[in-house]
Amino acid sequence: MPRKPADIKAMALFLTVAFVAAGALGAVQPATGIPAEIIQLTQFGPALGVGLAALLWPSRVRELLAGTGPGRSGRGALLLVTAPLVIALSVGTYAALTGDPRFTPPQAPFALIAVAQLIGACGEEIGWRCFLQPLLRTRFGPLTTSVVVGVVWGAWHIQIFAKHPLYAAAFLTMAVSMSVVLGWALEGVRAARLPLAGGFHALINLGLLLFMDEESGAVLPMALFGASCVVAAGLWTWWGVGRAARSASGQSAAKAPARAPARAQARAQARAQAPARAHARARISPIMDDVR
Repeated sequence: MPRKPADIKAMALFLTVAFVAAGALGAVQPATGIPAEIIQLTQFGPALGVGLAALLWPSRVRELLAGTGPGRSGRGALLLVTAPLVIALSVGTYAALTGDPRFTPPQAPFALIAVAQLIGACGEEIGWRCFLQPLLRTRFGPLTTSVVVGVVWGAWHIQIFAKHPLYAAAFLTMAVSMSVVLGWALEGVRAARLPLAGGFHALINLGLLLFMDEESGAVLPMALFGASCVVAAGLWTWWGVGRAARSASGQSAAKAPARAPARAQARAQARAQAPARAHARARISPIMDDVR
């Protein structure tokens, strides 16, 4: 948990609004006539949570959204490539097992769906990856933070718990794994965090919509999708941990030359003081003879 009381209050308010507003928006969506295939209004729950927190703690929320937390530059292009690779792996595996590519053509124009999915994904990611992730990152490491955000993010999709338990477990696995991928990829990213996170999220949503038939509740495609996300999370973790180790090693090597002159100076001072100490011992010895 964050150490600052204001941060704890901001996080509690954000989570409360994100969950409650998502439920309320989901309840009113049928009355709006907006097809869920195009966009789900629940996606704007996290954005409303961030907005309310910004009214109460504007400077702190502005700091978090600006990305002033710890870390170095991320790998945005590789993140956006990861999404279609995960989709291809899961779809290919499903086709190999069943002989069915499971492609579900959308009823609405694809361009409209793609734009709407990006907007909706950004409505979520401004809360998960631009607010909650950097807030928790002030206390925990990148992997722990990403797992915690992933668990919250997965549980936020409360409708999955009405489906088959294996489907819900696979969905939660997918959410945590994607959160790990996003956490490593966005570590240290500043202004581009929202478009990168929203773009990755939108691509994943489109893959679920077109190939995984997410709304059907079928267990096997979701299980394969979750497994593919685990593979991606493992590769990103391997890269992120290795990168952190190389960075730490480079910092130690950079400090070594700076320490060398200090050690040399200390040795030179010791050599310069040696005659004075010898002379002092020589003056003390006759006194000691008199004492004896």
